[in-house]
Amino acid sequence: MLNLAKPCAIFLLLAVSFSAQAQRPLLPVPAQATWHAGYYRFATAPLLALHRQTTGPATSTDESYHLRVTAAGASLTAVGPLGIQRGLATFRQVIESTPRGWRAQLCDIQDAPRFAWRGLLLDAARHFLPVPVVKRNLDGMAAVKLNVLHWHLCDDQGWRVESKLFPRLHTVAGATGYYTQAEVREVVRYAAQRGIRVVPEFDLPGHTGALLAAYPRLGSNDSIKAVPTRWGTSQNWALLDPTRESTYTMLDSVLTEMSGLFPDKYFHIGGDENDGRQWRRTPRIAAFMQTNGFVKPGTTVPDKHQLQTYFNRRMLVIIQKLGKTMVGWDEILGPDLPAPIVVESWRGPKAVAEAVRLGHPALRAHGYYLDLNYSAATHYAADPLQGVPDSLASRVLGGEAAMWAEFADSVIYDSRVWPRAAAVAERLWSPAALTQDVPDMYRRLAFVSSELEALGLRHRRAPVALLRQLASPYPAALPALQTLASLAEPVKDYKRHFQGFKYTTETPLTRLVDAAPAESDVARRFGATADSLLASLSIGVPTFPATPPKLSPASQRQLASLRRQVADWQGIPEALTPLFALNPGLAEYAPLAVQLGLVANLLAPRLTQLEQGQPAVPAAQAAAKIQLDAAQKPVGQAELAIVGAARRLLGL
Repeated sequence: MLNLAKPCAIFLLLAVSFSAQAQRPLLPVPAQATWHAGYYRFATAPLLALHRQTTGPATSTDESYHLRVTAAGASLTAVGPLGIQRGLATFRQVIESTPRGWRAQLCDIQDAPRFAWRGLLLDAARHFLPVPVVKRNLDGMAAVKLNVLHWHLCDDQGWRVESKLFPRLHTVAGATGYYTQAEVREVVRYAAQRGIRVVPEFDLPGHTGALLAAYPRLGSNDSIKAVPTRWGTSQNWALLDPTRESTYTMLDSVLTEMSGLFPDKYFHIGGDENDGRQWRRTPRIAAFMQTNGFVKPGTTVPDKHQLQTYFNRRMLVIIQKLGKTMVGWDEILGPDLPAPIVVESWRGPKAVAEAVRLGHPALRAHGYYLDLNYSAATHYAADPLQGVPDSLASRVLGGEAAMWAEFADSVIYDSRVWPRAAAVAERLWSPAALTQDVPDMYRRLAFVSSELEALGLRHRRAPVALLRQLASPYPAALPALQTLASLAEPVKDYKRHFQGFKYTTETPLTRLVDAAPAESDVARRFGATADSLLASLSIGVPTFPATPPKLSPASQRQLASLRRQVADWQGIPEALTPLFALNPGLAEYAPLAVQLGLVANLLAPRLTQLEQGQPAVPAAQAAAKIQLDAAQKPVGQAELAIVGAARRLLGL
């Protein structure tokens, strides 16, 4: 720990092992950075002089810092420990190892975050995430300056924290894994050392299947007999009973116990996806709603939203008694919701705008759901202030990347979070105008991905290990299997729930779709190369005799690169045929390999046409469209990511 109680200069030896690059791209991009010609070269491993300013308390939440690298060395100035943490994260990206030793380019960086709340939601409820998984993701968060771990600790499928007052919460509801209270404290300590706050979420009154399996007397009815093992919101028909005082007595006790584990002032109570049908269908609860006027205007029809607002108010009393600020998802929002409650929106920017209009602090998670398998560029474009008037912008605290774990267990969880979470981190830290340069974001994201691997994240290693396991009956096919997986992506949104394969909490996540990247870098780079080539060519009416265009050296290199990849893809179906025969569990992806080969067979002659300056033949285009439409259909909840680029190359 750094002793910053008084002005001092501290020299810190940094243990780093990042690979050398000609230029050290930074992510997140600092607010201001000036780069100078030349380098400071370190005689040994880098030493960084840390200076605390004489102003500001040692407990400051100020994350700003000033990093300078001059011919005399490197210095970092900050008001308090958090600024030191953020400056060190930048310095780790500035330094590089070369054959001549360590060096850092001369620079002057003044930096501070755009938003104070920059979170990552880890879902340990659907699939339990052991402490080492949580810790290495905290390391990743610190590297990209995320500062809030939103720890989703209970849901229909599990309650994940030991309770000494209500032990069935962990022995029954957490039977597939839970954190001891000592482990929770260890994670909180580990996070604090990295400048990261931990905000727990105990989702109420829906998403409580596991809780009700442990303590059924809290339920609106007796529909839950065991901890649910299937995914989907149908479990949320089983709700806590908000009409009984015994419900609040128990919640008061257990939340008091849980809050003692988490020193942060924020406490998340969930509140999402309650459709209220069980409340309306339970006569006793429906009568309570009518007696208390919780009905739709001008009718006697029970209004579940008003009952949930009543529940939220009761929760607020408990949370405030604990000295905490309550946070909930945007379904809790309503005109009668007390203003101090923070509203986190997962359904869209309109909810953020409405929350701040009604006087609430707000967070945005919509657009940052990593489990939906969208590209880093898609997340990068989502802004917490979208649709928010400038006069209310200060009420937006920031946002959170969210990785829900229906389809991510402790083995592959890292690969579903990183490196795309780093794009969200930059969106929340760096100036808003940065979204205009998406290619540069990807250039820097590749560097960060390597940095994260050096820190111990397994977003690269785990998929490789899974593919090696799948190829074990015929190891010679591993390179071909890796190629196929690198060009596939899991289906987007929530489609994986609805494509014929029924998942439960016990379903092994060991199929090709689980090893495929959420965003295919190979397909993205192929598409970028194809687009650059097409932009450089001028294809007009064919001439006779044909006169091939003069290609620039860059275009020649692009064409050669595309040809090499296409030729490789053409051989994938044949290379994988023996493996599909020897591994029946993998055979479901044989059609995906066939489709890849067909797409490659379409592209090979088209690249020759482009080289010769010839337009596509309309009849061939019509046939190609049919084949590409077929190739775009999912196989085993995975889809080929190169179809879009193929359409552009073929002029479709």
